[in-house]
Amino acid sequence: MSRKAASFLAKRRREIYDKIIRVDHAGELGADRIYAGQMTILGRHQKAGPVIQEMWDQEKEHLREFEILSLKHRTSKSLLSPFWSLAGWTLGASTAILGPRAAMACTVAVEKVITEHYDQQIRELIADDPTLHRDLILKLQKFRDDEQHHHDTGIQHEAELTPGYRVLTTGIEGLCRLAIKIAEKI
Repeated sequence: MSRKAASFLAKRRREIYDKIIRVDHAGELGADRIYAGQMTILGRHQKAGPVIQEMWDQEKEHLREFEILSLKHRTSKSLLSPFWSLAGWTLGASTAILGPRAAMACTVAVEKVITEHYDQQIRELIADDPTLHRDLILKLQKFRDDEQHHHDTGIQHEAELTPGYRVLTTGIEGLCRLAIKIAEKI
């Protein structure tokens, strides 16, 4: 491989890591704040409180991992991090105000989009070089599986019985997809 080709490839891979780590850090920050908002409202709820706390604990772990990855790879965080924090908390608290089922509907919608997003990133890294990106791929696979579990937990806790479930989840899914597009760039 020529020096020019190697330089181009290294720059391209750096851009991939910058984008993935920035957007995933922003997403995990938002998820952390969603669960914080839900716990503010439902933390003492006998059934919902412990379930939300368990999912929140996993999101805290994900956020810590992306903090470490950001430092390790010297990537910038989203300039909109304060907004993601506030928006996440507001979304979590507002759906929790509607009740445990609505909070779970929020979880289902968010985690559906995040699971799909992690799958896309994993495919991108595998297409580029599965050996070189092995560690990040394994981390993303674990987080994707955790997010899928959160989605399934929301379904098990009657998210689909929320009045206006389709409207609520479709709106939240759209907001999540928009947030991903923005955080990939800013």
